[in-house]
This record gives sequence, structure tokens and C-alpha cells, in this order.
Amino acid sequence: MIIDSHQHFWKYEPKKHSWIDDDMAVIRKDFMPASLKKTYFENGIDGCVAVEANQSTLETDFLMDLASKNDFIKGIVGWVDFRADDIEEVLKHYHQFPIVKGFRHVVQGEADHNFLLRPDFLNGILKLEQYNFTYDILVFPHQLGAVLEFVKKFPKINFVIDHIAKPYIKDGFFEGWAVLMEAIGKEPNVFCKLSGMITEADYNTWKPEQLQPYMQWVLDAFGADKLLFGSDWPVCLVAGNYQKVKEIVTNFIAQLPEEDQVKIMGLNAIKFYNL
Repeated sequence: MIIDSHQHFWKYEPKKHSWIDDDMAVIRKDFMPASLKKTYFENGIDGCVAVEANQSTLETDFLMDLASKNDFIKGIVGWVDFRADDIEEVLKHYHQFPIVKGFRHVVQGEADHNFLLRPDFLNGILKLEQYNFTYDILVFPHQLGAVLEFVKKFPKINFVIDHIAKPYIKDGFFEGWAVLMEAIGKEPNVFCKLSGMITEADYNTWKPEQLQPYMQWVLDAFGADKLLFGSDWPVCLVAGNYQKVKEIVTNFIAQLPEEDQVKIMGLNAIKFYNL
């Protein structure tokens, strides 16, 4: 079974989706389940995890509603305000709904490099454990030092790094990202998504071989038991198409034993998100 561990839906609104800049104008439109279902059929994908693309509980409810009407959406990663005083009540509310697997905050958009380590945020994350929720870590490489400290504080919570922590592939940077990803990969409760890579390279001129060193590094750092295939659809469309994104991963892991390929393309996502 092939599971896409990372994709998004939205009804495009310029203000709400202001992060879609002029270079990404091709995705300034609605992306809903009907179009993704067709793409999945064409690419042999069995199901997906839908991840928040707007920081509000309305977004969480929006994804829950879509999942209730489309059975190929196997789980959702929503948003809650971990800094809020009522965070425990909010998490308790969402715990009623098995489709809600975990949450994410757009930490990459926070000016504070150590945002993850703020006491109010840590207090909210701590509450995830009792409800068995996961947490998706969305950061840039310069925030990975805080990530390492962050994950060490919560050994019983399952974390996953989105988009291999967005290394600056376009600029050819590697070493600083690599050292910290190797250290983070040693934590048994931290997984990593092979996703979002072509949009960190040059949109128009990227080549699969540019991505190879980064994929090899996270494979060595995390191991085949902790890597998840993800498309980052529809964001990936600014630099390619679904087939190309899938082939980047399948061609790379073709070197591995079949059992490891099966894990990366689906079983690990099923395990991590309890699908």
C-alpha cells in the first residue's frame, strides 16, 4: 500500500494563503479532493495524510470535513494554538475524532530561532503525550539546533521532520544541515519525510542528481524504518508534477531491499500516524 504522508487542500484566498508568493502563482487556485483523487489513481497511490496549510482550528475542522467525505484521506494533521491557556481542552476535543492524528505549527515562519523552546509552546506540546497525538516539525535548517533540544525533551512523543528540514538545495548548502540532521536522526522517536525537495532546489533547472546527496544523508541518519514518502502536493506543482516527485523517491530507494521500499512508500506512514 502506497501512502502519501504529506499533501494539502485549500480553497484559495489571497489573504489566508499569502505565503503563496508570485513565484508560486501557478498554485493560486483551489485544490480539493476531486483533483487529487484523479492524480492518485494515475500514480497508484492508495491514500494520504492531509496536512494543515493555514494556522487556525477552522483549518483543522475543514480537513476533518473533507476526510469524512473522501475515504482516501486516511488521517489529518491539523493546527491548534499550543500556547493557549485552554490547550488541554482543545486537544481533548479533537481526541474524539480518530481521523485527527496530530498537529503542526509553521515554525519556519517564526522570527525567533528558538521558538520551539519557548516555555508556553513546550507546555502545549507536553499535552500531546496523553492523547497519543503526533507532531510535524516544519523548520528551516537554521532552526535545527532548537529542534534537537526540543525532541530530546519529549522522548514519548512521535515527531516527524517535514521536507527533510528544507535544506538550501538551490544554493548548494549541506554541511550545517547535515550535522544536525544526523544528530536528530539518532532519536528513536523522530521520523523524517522524503518530501518538499524540488521546491528547495531551483524550480526550473533542478535535476534528480542534485537531490541524491540529501536523500542519502537522511537515509543514513534516520534509517529505512523512519522515512516516509510525501509529495507536498499541490506545492510541488510549482517545480514539477506528481509523477516526477514520486519517481525521485522510488528511483532512489530502488537500491534498497523490497521490504525497506515498502516501508518508506507506505508502511512507515501507517505506523507513525496510526492509520
